[in-house]
Amino acid sequence: MGQPEQRAEGAGPFTTRLTWRPPGGGTAVWESRPARRRGVIAVRPPGAPTSLRTSADAVGLRRLRGLNAIAATAFVIGGALFAVGAGVAQFGSGDATTCASIYFAGGLFFNTGGYVSLLQVVNAPRHLPGGEGRLVTPGWRWWSYEPTRADWLSVFVLFVGTLVFGVNLLDSFFQGLSVQQVNRLIWVPDVIGCILFLISGHLAFAEICHGRGPCLRCRSLGWWIVAVNQLGSVLFMISALAAYTLPTTASLINTDIANWGTLLGALCFSVGGLLQFGERP
Repeated sequence: MGQPEQRAEGAGPFTTRLTWRPPGGGTAVWESRPARRRGVIAVRPPGAPTSLRTSADAVGLRRLRGLNAIAATAFVIGGALFAVGAGVAQFGSGDATTCASIYFAGGLFFNTGGYVSLLQVVNAPRHLPGGEGRLVTPGWRWWSYEPTRADWLSVFVLFVGTLVFGVNLLDSFFQGLSVQQVNRLIWVPDVIGCILFLISGHLAFAEICHGRGPCLRCRSLGWWIVAVNQLGSVLFMISALAAYTLPTTASLINTDIANWGTLLGALCFSVGGLLQFGERP
């Protein structure tokens, strides 16, 4: 019996889509995001006009549903708390400690969402060589190291970004800091976290567009989730740049932009979390 023809697509060293054409006809298509988020592969039997969806086993689907719900909830709550914190800072309804406390609570939810997103990738159903049209659920793992996968690298960078933001948020509680200390302990981690979020979003686009550069897929819920979150990351970066403390005046470059950028960016992540509830097996 002949070997199936296989075609791989992706960005750089990353494979994000595999298409098999067995000798008997038909096709089977594995795509990274649908497989790890929905637990499906598209299969078109010989002679069939359209593709069908084959799913992972019941264990894999339950696992994906549970992790997806936890991650989505964490990003919705985390984004909402960041938005509240920015609102308190902008409209002056609380002191600096109150704002820092709200931000820190939101950061804990972002940490949770980032790690659970990593667990989604680590424990997602996998396709096996020679197993065209079939997904296999691996044993449960709390961690893996797979930098050659675009999905793993994207969520790992996102998770590290949430941890760096945690440093920024924790340092915000310190009192009596000089301008240099504020920029070094609070502003620098903020900017680094934003850069990591942007890199994560870029890798997510590479995964969903299969290395074809920027793409527009209005009918894809996954694309909208990535796009909304990336917009949030851009707004966070604008906010961070505006939050630099000028040594000459000991004031921010632009307080309004810093607060509104954080507020709107946080709402983007909350919307992304809400959309993520729909991207389930």
